[in-house]
Amino acid sequence: MNVTNLFCSACDKSYEPNRLYNLCEVCGKPLLVAYDLEKAAETLTKESLPSRAASLWRYEEVLPVENAENRVTLGEGMTPLLRAKNLGRKLNLKNLYIKDESANPTASFKARGMTAAVSMAKELGVTKVAAPSAGNAAGALAAYAAKAGMEAFLFMPRDTPRANIVECEQMGANVTLVDGLITDCGKIVAERKAAEGWFDVSTLKEPYRIEGKKTMGYELAEQSDFELPDVIFYPTGGGTGLIGMWKAFDEMEKLGWIDARRPRMITVQASGCAPIVEAFEQNLNHGAEIENAQTIASGLRVPKAIGDFLILEILRKSGGAAIAVTDEELIADVKEIGASEGIFPAPEGAACLSALKKMIAGGAIEKDARIVLFNTGSGIKYLEAFEAD
Repeated sequence: MNVTNLFCSACDKSYEPNRLYNLCEVCGKPLLVAYDLEKAAETLTKESLPSRAASLWRYEEVLPVENAENRVTLGEGMTPLLRAKNLGRKLNLKNLYIKDESANPTASFKARGMTAAVSMAKELGVTKVAAPSAGNAAGALAAYAAKAGMEAFLFMPRDTPRANIVECEQMGANVTLVDGLITDCGKIVAERKAAEGWFDVSTLKEPYRIEGKKTMGYELAEQSDFELPDVIFYPTGGGTGLIGMWKAFDEMEKLGWIDARRPRMITVQASGCAPIVEAFEQNLNHGAEIENAQTIASGLRVPKAIGDFLILEILRKSGGAAIAVTDEELIADVKEIGASEGIFPAPEGAACLSALKKMIAGGAIEKDARIVLFNTGSGIKYLEAFEAD
């Protein structure tokens, strides 16, 4: 294992590796994992990658699990990076791509985070895991907990897509539906976890989900011959994937794989729940909690992200932006992506196309820029969203 320590993303307090942690005990902010990248670089080379397993565990030297026998894997990662030629022609863009995360186990990018989090939980002796979820994270946690032989306790808003609820139940998880939002579900986990003996794997409230998610950045570089795109559009609820990719870019630079150039990072949110957009536009470092948050894109219905200060810092450092789109726009763009490229995206993924159109209209996108839209899951899990069509 190349982990040297963990550290607080806000106050920099250092923590011993190979321990169970949630948030920083000093300031209550997320913890991040640090690696001995010089040691990692001895075996993790660009030349070694083609012979490695076609999963995110191909980057094992920069993942936290010490014993390979503790990896709880369903074959996640190495999702396709697809050239969106038809959409590109419609938008007069020469280099438009879609990173299709729906190809992951449980049909969403959440599999990446959960393989790392559950593997570390197994390595550290956890037998019960719990989390709040808007849907796809619950499905992924249920699957990986089942594979690991753990009990999973999941709390989801009552209006979570039915497919996610059924998925969790069929994976043997303990499912509780809550009248409220994901933040209300999170409060239940926080209140009960000590008495129930649960380990809380909420978004950014443990340090390892981000390590799985960061592999999207490693893959994007590898699939692009280590030339990062000019612009990345990323649907942002809790924001773990965006933060993770930025971490991956920094690690790859230290590994000597890429230079200091970074993509412009574009956060995409729904207009009914856009705390990052509001904070970005007001030049704030934290977002206010959105009351009565509403959007059909359940993964974007996160009224307050604990890592909002990290997301906002990344957007500003990269010269990026934060864009809100309406439910009507993102649902229409599900069909446009489907009919143009043969991908049935989650509403969250389609929101990236809606945001791209807005930036094109505002003159903020160059026609020859290399652009990647992240589709974070499969539309098949959101059938209720299309019932009116």
